[in-house]
Amino acid sequence: MSHRPARRARRASASPLFTPHGTDRASRKAARRQLAEAAAKARTEAAAHTSGTGAAEHEMPAPIFPPAGRPGPASSHNNKIKLPAHRMTTATASGAYPFLAEGGLGTEGIYIGRDVHAEASFCFDPFALYGKIEGFTNPNVLLAGVIGQGKSALAKSFALRSIAFGYRVYVPCDPKGEWTPVAQALGGTSIALGPGLPGKLNPLDAAPRPNSVSASDWAGEIRKRRLLLLGSLARTVLGRDLLPMEHTGLDVALDAVVARAAARGRTPLLGDIAATLNNPDELDRVGGVMSGRLGDASRDLAHAMRRLVHGDLAGMFDAPSTVAFDPNSPMLTIDLSRLGGSGDDTALVLAMTCASAWMESALSDPNGGRRWIVYDEAWRLMRHPGLLQRMQSQWKLSRGLGIANLMVIHRLSDLLTAGDAGSRGRALAEGLLADCSTRIIYRQETDQLHAAAALLGLTSVEADAISHLNRGRGLWKVAGRSFIVQHLLHPHELALFDTDARMH
Repeated sequence: MSHRPARRARRASASPLFTPHGTDRASRKAARRQLAEAAAKARTEAAAHTSGTGAAEHEMPAPIFPPAGRPGPASSHNNKIKLPAHRMTTATASGAYPFLAEGGLGTEGIYIGRDVHAEASFCFDPFALYGKIEGFTNPNVLLAGVIGQGKSALAKSFALRSIAFGYRVYVPCDPKGEWTPVAQALGGTSIALGPGLPGKLNPLDAAPRPNSVSASDWAGEIRKRRLLLLGSLARTVLGRDLLPMEHTGLDVALDAVVARAAARGRTPLLGDIAATLNNPDELDRVGGVMSGRLGDASRDLAHAMRRLVHGDLAGMFDAPSTVAFDPNSPMLTIDLSRLGGSGDDTALVLAMTCASAWMESALSDPNGGRRWIVYDEAWRLMRHPGLLQRMQSQWKLSRGLGIANLMVIHRLSDLLTAGDAGSRGRALAEGLLADCSTRIIYRQETDQLHAAAALLGLTSVEADAISHLNRGRGLWKVAGRSFIVQHLLHPHELALFDTDARMH
């Protein structure tokens, strides 16, 4: 058996090319020194060559086109270049251009704050937007948000800033008395109603007749409004709709009271209506042969109306008005804070119904200009179909009357408390929402997201956004367009609108 000698392993390296194997250390050191000297010499020669001929070699060539640009039809002068249109789906566009933001509603209107996504100012005026944005069919606004997120500050600052545009602001129900300082700061009027207070309003006051309406037609309009008011009050107290004979009894009693008041030269009062309903013989006599037993059928109605005269609302709406309506006042508020602390909202709703009826004298004036009607704490009114019906009538006439209604609630689910699915109350509440082209949603609790998304048709991104909104930041949905807006307050506004003063 033969054995071959093992070969010595060698590394794959380029070192032998410069210092071959088998040379000693002194030879390798001398080779490196020679290499360094050769490199230095080469650099010196290259520098000398460049300094002598660089100017000629690096001279810039002449331009191909003249300073005016490329001549001919393909020059794209004056931005007239024409390229074929490129079509793509919205899914492709969102991937190709992911950083686009909504352009906003323009600069016309009342300054609100900052558009978070566009990093631009955000202005809003429903009267200016009407007819200019597709789908913006009415000037009404819904504002919802949990307590402490700044929705009241938004409503007040919006009303205050509207005064600078010549608008007037009416607040028919101020259950906390928070609007009184705002009205006083603007030189407006605030009427406080409550037991023992001197303020009185007669909801049966007749509005001034417009010049374009005849006296007979206006008398019929006043009668219709008074009947609507009395029916709303009765339904609120009874907690049900009126029966047919109760409708007739109310109708007959109103005609009898108006006739007696006209003969005496004064305005009819709610006390006169209650007294007539409590007189069955007079009702039967005035009703005539078709009345039947009208007096007996109207007993429940008589007791319901008596509450306004001798019950917890005695002295507020059963006497001549102590305050005349000033149509030139920039702001008018009805302070009902003395009525909202018992836990029973019936008295508050009755007072608001009477106050709003009294305010109709200004709302029906076609020359009254543009006006805001603010329903603060409107969630307390959702359980009363009588008042919802009056509000719906005002919502429907907003364009013809030149008014914008602002409804402030806490949660979107408050609209569902108006009644069961399919009930008249639920239909009225959902109708109010449908007649609001602008919806402003401040932060909602997690358990309210499903109701909010269902009622407003929110996308999954919008539903997630409203659960993480900071104080003063809201989702604005204006005729299908969405914005995240940070409301900004002036220091004077912040001091005037501070609802947490007692907490500090």
